[in-house]
Amino acid sequence: MIPAALKGRLAQAAGGGAVAIAMAVVIWFEGVEPEPYIDPVGIPTVCVGHTGSVDMGRLYSGEECEALLQGDLGAAFAAVDRGVTVPLRDETRAALASFVFNVGAGAFQRSTLLRRLNAGEGAPACDELLKWTYAGGRQLPGLVNRRKAEHELCRAGFERVAANDNVPIPLAPPVRTCKA
Repeated sequence: MIPAALKGRLAQAAGGGAVAIAMAVVIWFEGVEPEPYIDPVGIPTVCVGHTGSVDMGRLYSGEECEALLQGDLGAAFAAVDRGVTVPLRDETRAALASFVFNVGAGAFQRSTLLRRLNAGEGAPACDELLKWTYAGGRQLPGLVNRRKAEHELCRAGFERVAANDNVPIPLAPPVRTCKA
């Protein structure tokens, strides 16, 4: 479920497309911390969830944090765009970029989520997001909440397609029958 305050931010971001939506989600769940810290699974982190080349001995400026976020989110979108072979609406693309930002491009490329999306399963493929709530071998409440929000946003893109367009993106997986 998307918290009410985040829904307000998403409504404001919607006009800015997938990048603005993803940025709102990522900032909401990651927070902004200009002083480096060790995350719950022991990874040096700074700014908005940045984990690459963190200098633990310094304070980062707002401009540096913004540049790191833009680079990290750009890499997440590139991974989504490389991996997904079906059309996506902004909400779904943003949810996937937030997910990739958090788990990494490699995990996304190997995921059942990506396989199901590319198989044309549409909104039901988004249910795979709810399985990704563990880090360091334990379920983290923050990841549970983040995945619920990403899941709702992911499905919203497909539901909006079904409600407003004549684009053939299914809400349910195709029915498979066996012929004897």
